Amino acid sequence: MANPFQEQLLKAGLVSKQKVQKAKTQKRRDRKAKVDDGSADLKQKIATQKLEQAAKDKALNEQRFEQANEKGLVRGLVTEFTRLAIKLPQSAEIKFNFTHSNKIFSIYVDDKLQAQLLNGQLGIVRHEDASYLVPHKLAERVNMLVPEWCGYLWVKDDNSQVVVEDDPYADYVIPDDLMW
Repeated sequence: MANPFQEQLLKAGLVSKQKVQKAKTQKRRDRKAKVDDGSADLKQKIATQKLEQAAKDKALNEQRFEQANEKGLVRGLVTEFTRLAIKLPQSAEIKFNFTHSNKIFSIYVDDKLQAQLLNGQLGIVRHEDASYLVPHKLAERVNMLVPEWCGYLWVKDDNSQVVVEDDPYADYVIPDDLMW
């Protein structure tokens, strides 16, 4: 037998060979007939709810975008982040990866820019296949008006550091940007 659990039940005398054979044939018949156990309806209901939620979110984002576009904020925002964008150094060696629309993009920065990105002083805005390094406040505004354009935005967590009084390693600084 292929099923060790069935073998154990047979050895214990709890089932007979006929019952095991009958269970196998019934299982095969059910698989052929594709007996509905109710999970397909539940999966379909969850899938429709997800699609409805995605449609609602998309409609809300489009509405926000249209409202901002009517006010001229989006056009002004584009000119602002292109004007205030920090120029990336030519001799930068550190590769900084970020995700945007489930894709991984990378830019090359120096130590100073990397520290500013990791501390939340800078953000990355991605518009028309170009990445712009902008101040944090501007990246927050872009994220608020057009979240699809915001590539990287560090949000500082106020509860991130918990101080323990008897911590023997309190004097040692833990680096945020470990390079392997």
